[in-house]
Amino acid sequence: MQIYSASTQEQLEGVCPGIAVYKVCWSDGCSDADVLSAFEAAISDGVNFISVSVGLIHAEELFKDAFAIGPMPQTIGSIAPWILSVAAGTKNPDLITSVTLGNGVVVNGVSVNPFTLTGVYPIIYAGDVPNTMAGFSGETSRFCVKNSLDKKLVKGKIILCETVTTGEEEMLAGAVGSILSYPGPYFEAMGSYPLPVSVMNADQAISIFDYIQSTTNATAVITKSQDVSNSSSPYVASFSSRGPNPTNGNILKPDITAPGVRILAAWSPMARISQSEGDNRAVPFNMLSGTSMACPYVTGIAAYIKTFNPKWSPAAIKSALMTTASSMSADINTDAEFAYGAGNLNPLKAMNPGLVYDVVEVDYVRFLCEGGYNTKDIRIITGVNSSRCSHHKEQTNDLNYPAFVIPTLRNKVINVTFSRSVTNVGSAKSRYRGSITPPRVGDLGIQIEPNFLQFRKVGEKLSFKMTVQTTIQKLDSAIVSGALTWDDGVHQVRSPIVVHVP
Repeated sequence: MQIYSASTQEQLEGVCPGIAVYKVCWSDGCSDADVLSAFEAAISDGVNFISVSVGLIHAEELFKDAFAIGPMPQTIGSIAPWILSVAAGTKNPDLITSVTLGNGVVVNGVSVNPFTLTGVYPIIYAGDVPNTMAGFSGETSRFCVKNSLDKKLVKGKIILCETVTTGEEEMLAGAVGSILSYPGPYFEAMGSYPLPVSVMNADQAISIFDYIQSTTNATAVITKSQDVSNSSSPYVASFSSRGPNPTNGNILKPDITAPGVRILAAWSPMARISQSEGDNRAVPFNMLSGTSMACPYVTGIAAYIKTFNPKWSPAAIKSALMTTASSMSADINTDAEFAYGAGNLNPLKAMNPGLVYDVVEVDYVRFLCEGGYNTKDIRIITGVNSSRCSHHKEQTNDLNYPAFVIPTLRNKVINVTFSRSVTNVGSAKSRYRGSITPPRVGDLGIQIEPNFLQFRKVGEKLSFKMTVQTTIQKLDSAIVSGALTWDDGVHQVRSPIVVHVP
């Protein structure tokens, strides 16, 4: 399902904006023909922003990727520079669902649990209650697979499963609650469950298992979910696609991160809230997770920016979003920029970025020419017969992108110079100073020329060069990253600098 925002021109003229929805996905998938037809219809209908929450299993070559051909701002499976690819991250505050054991120990898991249990209940381990009549052993029932649990032993109890389930099997077996085990340090609950559920990491689950084994009268209670401060947030969800860009190594992907975990979203009252058999609750809202939640966040902010800046290009809006994003922790997100892009969406700062890295159509044509695409293909995609690669042979292949990415090999000496230009969209008279944030690990030798940019009017464009010199050693991380920030005392225009071994 693709959702397209209404025309900004309508908003500026005081007409109530609307949302057009174009269905391109069916039970057997999403065909390129339907995707491209939806793009054509959206353009014909006059929409300004196209939000596409449909990803790819793997990146396609640009002219074989229907999403890249269409003028939409985001799809996490795409790698084209004219697309804004959005990663899904956690938010703060977040939800926790506590489990209080009979020995008084409280273990904080995560889930979306609206249920309230009254009193305490016996707690059992799924591996101890196999449905032997159906031929199951504890080796199978511990994962709470379908029909593997003995209903007589499960009924009225809380059950500990050694995996993450939908909760349906536990509910059908008669459990009053379920504790699920996730092997990693963090879990992003994908939605609602048909019974009280709390998801624990492996260490937490082991502590609960040890308690069950330590007594013949183990009890517990699962509490209703509560808002709490999450010191680890924001971090990128495990289900969110990662970079680096497999086709265009100098283009950072994803571009940015936005909230996409446990997000309150509209829900059809005709659908089961947990989509589990026997769960007949009807609600107008539900908690959902996915890049399909993160994408609309960015689309809405982009549309809002354009209402105040109707003449800004899509690239200028993309730059505003990327260069004002809040930096994220590479300690938590080990894939660093290839997990979170330029950082976490900051809507307030994106409204007033100070400077933007702008790109026009001829820049993209030059980018495609330098990438080896021929004039015929480019004309088909752009619809402009004047697009000719011979016009751009002498031009630089350095796209005016708000990020600097260098793919390399280990022990190879790097000496790369980037040419960029920035456009003043802040104060008419302003002076920006360039500064470098050094990498957390490794070393980058970086020089900026000039180091100061003096603007005299709004809309003025100034250029600069940045040279990066380094060598990634065998003991270094595969990703060495820092940042360039232009600062006038009010605006901080930040661009990631990433050197990586593909």
